[in-house]
Amino acid sequence: MEKTIKRNMVKKIYPGKPYPLGATWDGKGVNFALFAENATGVELCLFNDEGNGQTEERIHIAERTHQVWHCYVPGISPGQLFGYRVMGDYDPASGHRFNPNKLLIDPYAKALSGIVDWHDSLFGYEVGHPDEDMSFSETNSAPFAPKSVVVNNDFNWEGDQPPRTPYHQSVIYEMHVKGFTQQHPDIPDEIRGTYAAIGHPVVIKYLTGLGVTAVELMPVHQSIADRHLVEKGLTNYWGYNTIGFFAPDIRYAGEVDKGIQVQEFKEMVKELHKAGIEVILDVVYNHTAEGNHLGPTLSFKGIDNASYYRLVEDNKRYYNDYTGTGNTLNAMLPNVLRFIMDSLRYWIVEMHVDGFRFDLAATLARELHDVNRLSGFFDIIYQDPIISQVKLIAEPWDVGEGGYQVGNFPPGWGEWNGKFRDCVRDYWIGADSMLGEFGQRFTGSPDLYQDNYRKPTASINFITAHDGFTLNDLVSYNEKHNEANGEDNNDGENHNRSWNCGAEGPTDDPEIIKLRDRQKRNLLTTLFLSQGVPMLVAGDEFGRTQQGNNNAYCQDNEISWLNWAEADHDLLAFTCELIRLRKDHPAFRRRRWFQGQPVKGKGLEDIAWFLPEGTEMEDENWNHDFARSLGVFLNGKGLHSVGPEGEHIIDDDFYVIFNAHHEALEYKIPEKLLGQNWKVILDTGHEGTIGQTLNERESISVEGLSIVLLCNPR
Repeated sequence: MEKTIKRNMVKKIYPGKPYPLGATWDGKGVNFALFAENATGVELCLFNDEGNGQTEERIHIAERTHQVWHCYVPGISPGQLFGYRVMGDYDPASGHRFNPNKLLIDPYAKALSGIVDWHDSLFGYEVGHPDEDMSFSETNSAPFAPKSVVVNNDFNWEGDQPPRTPYHQSVIYEMHVKGFTQQHPDIPDEIRGTYAAIGHPVVIKYLTGLGVTAVELMPVHQSIADRHLVEKGLTNYWGYNTIGFFAPDIRYAGEVDKGIQVQEFKEMVKELHKAGIEVILDVVYNHTAEGNHLGPTLSFKGIDNASYYRLVEDNKRYYNDYTGTGNTLNAMLPNVLRFIMDSLRYWIVEMHVDGFRFDLAATLARELHDVNRLSGFFDIIYQDPIISQVKLIAEPWDVGEGGYQVGNFPPGWGEWNGKFRDCVRDYWIGADSMLGEFGQRFTGSPDLYQDNYRKPTASINFITAHDGFTLNDLVSYNEKHNEANGEDNNDGENHNRSWNCGAEGPTDDPEIIKLRDRQKRNLLTTLFLSQGVPMLVAGDEFGRTQQGNNNAYCQDNEISWLNWAEADHDLLAFTCELIRLRKDHPAFRRRRWFQGQPVKGKGLEDIAWFLPEGTEMEDENWNHDFARSLGVFLNGKGLHSVGPEGEHIIDDDFYVIFNAHHEALEYKIPEKLLGQNWKVILDTGHEGTIGQTLNERESISVEGLSIVLLCNPR
């Protein structure tokens, strides 16, 4: 593409202001402000289409207040394309990678004009040079780099208000914007895979019918597909490779001109809120898409590398990598903390989102080499009057030493509970594990959260997530099948804790199919009857498969997209009933911990545990790795909670029977529970038992690998 370069052709340039950072349109012009502490000069580059090429106009920014370079350009308006060129030392060994030949994305850009068009010029060094990144590239990257876009924040929200669903009433639904609707037959072709599709009445009706209260969107910040993937014909489908932390990803926009994606995102949020559905964003503030020392120079690396990234102390050419992506943002630095907080506030205030799930959140807590629960990142969030009021969910690990930090986040935070996932999977495949841990997970994991002044709702429970097998594949494959990724399939260990029930992959064997269906029901039932906040992955409710691919991060195709045409409607109906049951009964979504010891002991007022023969469990019973069966009594009078108007909350009594043995077992009703009107309301093994009343019967037969739920109505 032909480029014409002009310098300072704008008639007037005013000093402008150092705050707010980014490009701010006030109706008459735009204020530009860029943090670059170690830079010696900054040029603002404006782009306008002229003829068959694109004109670049470079404006020298003369004003600098503290570490912020700023100017005001009158007469330009929303839709204007721009970028920066930053001058300074190119000295990688000292941590500096300034190169004015590289057009840079504004870290505060509210929209980008497109995606990266991979080319060697996007790297600050000469690709292929024997000195690697110690060399210096003089090639202009502007023809291949996305441009930042000036946006207009005005939007008619029509009185939009956040649903503010309490944690204990929440059911979270993890979904991918494109994958959810790309193959939906009732969504118009022209909007499939977009923000508009998620806000479409068909999707809204489905989500409300399912009963979820919040969608957790996989990353929608502007991300980049890694060069090595693009060269293989793949892409970074999941989007955990952010470059624009204020910008909705243009890949999910119906229109791609002049930042329209911002309006489309807001329309989606508004429609979801009208239906009472919250919007939670999966966000990646632990690293950027610029990679390691051999990665591209797209934004932060060229603006002020040493002021954004964690660099190796004795050789700042290299990056500390606690993320597995090549770099780590340095959340110990005030300007990085400000950047993250400004981004979070923007998505809350301007985009009306209701919360965030922080990818590799332990990275943000790292001070020097250790994870510190009281780090500056959490201190700032705790005192922030805006951010502290939305849902905050941590993925509680990173790739650093001691990176698994479950239970170590502050009060008010929820955490993805990987221990719940692993324990429940182990229980239903018959792996060696103690009933005691299963009891902890079922009751909200008090061993992880109770001593930290947190509630059962700190535990975000999940059986599956975007990373790993789908629910259907969890019961259909012993080995991963990632041929499309170019990976080896079998590494000799089953890290997925899966069980194929007797055959690898699809089968026509009716007994195996029946067993798989029962196992799916068992896993879902355990999820929705457990204390904590359940998270369901989109498509698991109707048997979605990835054909055994347990890491489909690079598959933007039918492997990852939901196949609505092959939905299992029986499983869908079962899941809807489970969610309704949970919503109707506060016994399964307690706000407070069970009293005393929720797993051990006798005579508990609100919960009691029984062996199949009907006797209360002793301490020793929890420590047998061969034990597979138990009954749990939940006292509807023991919730110890009040409603919004101070009313005392009570519920029906429930008796949950878990049988993870492969054979049917006879369960005696505990003597202390006889005489009550027990009725079967759920049976994952026999639909025909639903509605049966036990009355004075002393026992009930429970099929192998199944759950029976009895209710004593009040």
